Amino acid sequence: MATASFDSAPGASRALPAIEKAPEVTALSTLPGRKASLVGLTREGLKQALIGIGVPERETRMRVSQVWHWIYVRGAREFSEMTNVGKGLKAQLADHFTLERPEVVTEQVSRDGTRKWLLRMAPTGAHDHNRGAEIECVYIPGDDRGTLCVSSQVGCTLTCSFCHTGTQRLVRNLSTAEIVSQLVVARDALGDFTGQMPGKDGGEAGRLVTNIVFMGMGEPLYNLDAVIDAIAVMSDQEGLALSRRRITVSTSGVVPQIERLGLEANAMLAISLHAVRDDLRDELVPLNRKYPIAQLLDACRTYPGLSNARRITFEYVMLKGVNDSDADARALVRLLKGIPAKINLIPFNPWPGSKYECSDWERIERFSEIVFTAGYASPVRTPRGRDILAACGQLKSETEKLRARARMMLEEGMGAEAVYADQVD
Repeated sequence: MATASFDSAPGASRALPAIEKAPEVTALSTLPGRKASLVGLTREGLKQALIGIGVPERETRMRVSQVWHWIYVRGAREFSEMTNVGKGLKAQLADHFTLERPEVVTEQVSRDGTRKWLLRMAPTGAHDHNRGAEIECVYIPGDDRGTLCVSSQVGCTLTCSFCHTGTQRLVRNLSTAEIVSQLVVARDALGDFTGQMPGKDGGEAGRLVTNIVFMGMGEPLYNLDAVIDAIAVMSDQEGLALSRRRITVSTSGVVPQIERLGLEANAMLAISLHAVRDDLRDELVPLNRKYPIAQLLDACRTYPGLSNARRITFEYVMLKGVNDSDADARALVRLLKGIPAKINLIPFNPWPGSKYECSDWERIERFSEIVFTAGYASPVRTPRGRDILAACGQLKSETEKLRARARMMLEEGMGAEAVYADQVD
């Protein structure tokens, strides 16, 4: 399958920042001697796991359906809960596998109801000190939806200058199971599996997690195989049962992979655009030096399934005095002419050391008015979870710094408790 390369644009000046970062490691699926979890597996992965413990292939379709239902519909945490699975098979499953989720290291709840989880994945080798990589995902409740923002990488491939997450190293890609497990953890925490949330009339309550956005840590299109498989699990109507029209994948513009995303995942597309000129986007999103705006928009115009009912979302972070003029707004409208689109204006979320500031509110409203008058929906994304560092571009950054300090203190023989004692949730 096609895989995007990690390199710099031909002829790029040495003074320019790198376009991409290569992964530091390739993780093992499971450490030798450690039971693998079945949570997050695809149907094929679950089938192969059952065959591996001696389930006859002629029985696998039925057995996969049974186990699949308990994992993804009921949210089972122990094999003993699987009442329609035979005692012998349950014992086999318990001998060889677990239903473990990623460990919830911390849970923070914002004043606005946003929840952020720091998750520790199962250890995959000596490179992570046999402790497991850590990532963050965020749940954002709304009046008519509940959105889960998931990560696709530990760190990020890209080096966007306005994004704090982009300043971190890229450790590795997440597996399909690790991506899916973020949704399972969220449903656990929210009581969002079937039978856990009775409605007022005694019936089943509506789902709390209704939408998925791949807008957490990482560039999803540089981990596309895992992302496509994860979307298949999340949208399986006999399991987690999300609509593909409620799953959005955001990319900074990995042009060669955009068509494949549409063909194989059939997900909604979001583009982190942020500028209307190549010279500025080269600075804000260095990947633009490899795939400039014209190429990116050509890929958008031919995105499979694109229509007025399946519009592309163009994300545009509002940076004071950088990309927020009336002229920028008009140029944005011209650029997107003929593309069914909505434009999501994002107030910049500041972080320590950033050279950018958020545009004034009056400027954001004026920009939005120009775009709206031209016929495009232009909602301004309300910053959510800023007080717990869960807003756009903030994921993992401060947590990573904090945990690094704790590790340093432990290595020096000091207790780490004091590092966390003065932190405000």
